[in-house]
Amino acid sequence: MTPGRRTLVSPFLWLCLMGGFAIFSSTMSKNPALPLFIKSLGVDEGTLGFIAAASTVVGIVVSLPAGALSDVWGRRRVILLSMVVFATAPFLYLLVSAPWHLVLVRVYHGLATAILGPVAMAAVADTFQQGRGERMAWYSSATMVGRFLAPLVGGLLIVGDDFRWVYLGCGVAGTLALLTALQVSRTMAVPERATDPITRRGLHGGWREMRDELRIVLTHRGILLTSTVEAAQYFAFGAVETFLPLYLRGLGWEARAIGPLFTVQVMVTTLTKPLMGRLSDRWGRERPIVVGLLAGAAAVVAMPYQADYWSLAALTALFGLGVATVTASTSALVSDLSRAASGASLGVLSSVMDVGHSAGPMVTGLLVSTWGYSGAFGVVAGVLGVLAVAFYVGMRGPEGRGRATRAR
Repeated sequence: MTPGRRTLVSPFLWLCLMGGFAIFSSTMSKNPALPLFIKSLGVDEGTLGFIAAASTVVGIVVSLPAGALSDVWGRRRVILLSMVVFATAPFLYLLVSAPWHLVLVRVYHGLATAILGPVAMAAVADTFQQGRGERMAWYSSATMVGRFLAPLVGGLLIVGDDFRWVYLGCGVAGTLALLTALQVSRTMAVPERATDPITRRGLHGGWREMRDELRIVLTHRGILLTSTVEAAQYFAFGAVETFLPLYLRGLGWEARAIGPLFTVQVMVTTLTKPLMGRLSDRWGRERPIVVGLLAGAAAVVAMPYQADYWSLAALTALFGLGVATVTASTSALVSDLSRAASGASLGVLSSVMDVGHSAGPMVTGLLVSTWGYSGAFGVVAGVLGVLAVAFYVGMRGPEGRGRATRAR
């Protein structure tokens, strides 16, 4: 932003608006539409999860290099690249007529969130040193506004097995995200550190810096353990968002009744996440993570034993609270532990998270076809419980909690 120039909307607010539109678009493309769309193509539950996970598998490969690339190339350019995908991918769903078509579209669409996730968080971490956890939580809550509106709007736009209106709506939202990103690019001030690798050492020095940073974060126990916790949380998230709609559809529920349940879940996450970020700034990161994992486990294990609307609404709200409590601390903890709150370290977090998010639908689909919904959801809850204990034990001592440092 040009020094002395005043804007009506702050760069951070533009960034939040951009994230909100982008996540609204991507979430509406899958919740509750995607599993129902896949089912309408004649795919069974055992295979359905693999198709649903196609977009998040992309994140495993792309998030880490995207975050690292933003350290060298700049946050704004990489964010704009992701917005182009957000704006174009939704319209490709209108051309799908076979399951393999949908796999290709989901892979392309997955590039958008894989790139945006770590890079936008790194931009926030660059800008705010004090109260970083709270600011990162506010950005995340802005994206959650889009995430909690998406199931409600998406459910209303589904007419029988006609999904055209849903994906047209996704396209409009993705285009708005791109337009907002152009405003972000014009107004966002980038700290000197974010451009240091290129401006002071040249492009070659920037890539060397990136390689060094990757080596540091990939060998730091605390960063890897925190990333694994994030993966477990999103393993459960992916399982719930894919198979709870199918469980409820099997009970005779309509899509317009299923969507608001997920709106409740994400609304709770949205409203509580800034508070959880503030608490993690004041009271430490580790305790909220453990409590959040255990709350999520309790909610998931109970879901397949309920058929009452209000009971399921309460359980999805508890699950949303667990997600907020965990994820408000994980990104901030990784930034605290990394040497410079870099895109590389947040890319590690995002890539490992996507391992869990993509494994959730795939593994749960196989479990549902073998043990039914109660057995599958019980295993998912068990994963959260085991990781809560492992994280608590693993973060004790200097190796888990020490800040990463460069080898001399």
